[in-house]
Amino acid sequence: MTIAEGDLAVTEIAFVRRAQIPPQPPPVAMTGALGWLRANLLSTPFNIVLTIIIALLLIWAIPELLKFLLIDAVWSGADRDACREIVQHRPIGACWPFVYERAAYFVYGSYPIPLRWRVNVFFAMLAIGVAWLLWLNAPRRDLGAIYFFVVLPIGSFILLHGFPAIGLPVVDTVLWGGVLVTIVLASVGIVVSLPVGIVLALGRRSPKPAVRLFSVIFIEFVRGVPLITVLFMASVMLPLFVPQQYEPDKLLRAMIGIALFASAYMAEVVRAGLQAIPRGQYEGAMAVGLRYPQMMRLIILPQALKITIPNIVNTYIGLFKDTSLVLIIGIFDFLHTIEVARIDPKWATPVTSTTGYAVAAVFYLIFCYGMSRYARAMEARLAASDKR
Repeated sequence: MTIAEGDLAVTEIAFVRRAQIPPQPPPVAMTGALGWLRANLLSTPFNIVLTIIIALLLIWAIPELLKFLLIDAVWSGADRDACREIVQHRPIGACWPFVYERAAYFVYGSYPIPLRWRVNVFFAMLAIGVAWLLWLNAPRRDLGAIYFFVVLPIGSFILLHGFPAIGLPVVDTVLWGGVLVTIVLASVGIVVSLPVGIVLALGRRSPKPAVRLFSVIFIEFVRGVPLITVLFMASVMLPLFVPQQYEPDKLLRAMIGIALFASAYMAEVVRAGLQAIPRGQYEGAMAVGLRYPQMMRLIILPQALKITIPNIVNTYIGLFKDTSLVLIIGIFDFLHTIEVARIDPKWATPVTSTTGYAVAAVFYLIFCYGMSRYARAMEARLAASDKR
């Protein structure tokens, strides 16, 4: 090696950094609010165009909504004159006195006023049961499941319908209405649809031809007709096939129709999750000696349901909104009570209907968005556990 080459080697070694460079913060444009905007709203030219269009729509719609619901709204009054532009000589927005006066009707329907405490107790019991089951760190969730699926249904029936033997007079379901009916219908449909849907999904994949044929016929028939048709059949056609003394209650018929309809859709959701499970999971479960019920309960179904959480919640949200269709068969759900209240001559104004429908929109938005947010939190929790 020549002297020049040696000097070059020494020079190269002299410029090797021996101290470790401390980690540098990420670029400002990639973090914080600016980074979130670039990643989610401005990532591509198409997303930029969509973001601009949606922003312009919001700029146009939100001020009008705020003007109607808050700025120009009427907050006090005894009758329709308080919400009439020709009387008040100013632009009129939402008629909130109408909502105040009819709020009890929206919640209870025609349920007898002295007995409405029973409905309040039912709402409290339902809230406790839902919180106990959905709170993943709640103590004794096994007791919570018994409470929700056994104690709550029996106690709710005794409370709402009545039980003269213990001093609770019977309240005919014709008098039930409003939020009470909507919550009852949705709760029954949600609770029944998942287990029945699981049974139907497993039946559709059963090696026994009779079981598979029954499951396929039921699922395809129910999914092939609108919910309104199912409700009409349950409300109008079913009484024609049973003696009058055994004719089921009108609200009960609607519950059964909604539960069966939701179960057929839930069966396909669960079946999609079952098909997504690799064959090796089945083979591994059988290799360790698990029987079919154990394999499904411990290995297959937990994975399948985890995969289909978004679809399950989407079915629940659709079911919760579809309960409003019972007004077609004369059941006074929440939306039907608004329909009846808005035509009251005492509050007949151009803004009464819009105000009532705005209340309905907020009600459904709160419940549906709450279910969606819980599902997202559940997905994030399960995804975090998979990375450990």
